[in-house]
Amino acid sequence: MREQFNAQLKDAMKAGDKRRVSTIRMITAALKDRDIEARGSGKTVTNDDILSLLQKMVKSRQESAEIYEKAGRTDLSTQEREEIAIITEFLPKQMGEDDVKAAISAAIAETGAAGMKDMGKVIAALKAKYTGQMDFARVSAAVKGMLNG
Repeated sequence: MREQFNAQLKDAMKAGDKRRVSTIRMITAALKDRDIEARGSGKTVTNDDILSLLQKMVKSRQESAEIYEKAGRTDLSTQEREEIAIITEFLPKQMGEDDVKAAISAAIAETGAAGMKDMGKVIAALKAKYTGQMDFARVSAAVKGMLNG
């Protein structure tokens, strides 16, 4: 993925796309921070970690865009939405609602989850297989619903 960021950055610089250049630089800066943090604990940053980082960046920008819209700052909201579009290009295609439900059912069966106490096992199994492909904030609510009833 790192090579993809560098290649996209070069292309954006050649094209003179300032928004894209600044967004990709922001991604690489956050990735370097994550690398430094991981090195301190003797770990390396995996592609799953990068996908998780990108998802957090998208979520943060979505929250900011909503706040800007409520405050009447459409210019800043538009900027955040443009950054979201660029960041999501690096994420895998998101799973549809039906696919998510099927994956949750399979994870529940696979882990033998019987109740709420097993929710952590189910979420861990889903994260292991589907990192970057689903919104885990929504998934946890769906898992909770399926385990409860």
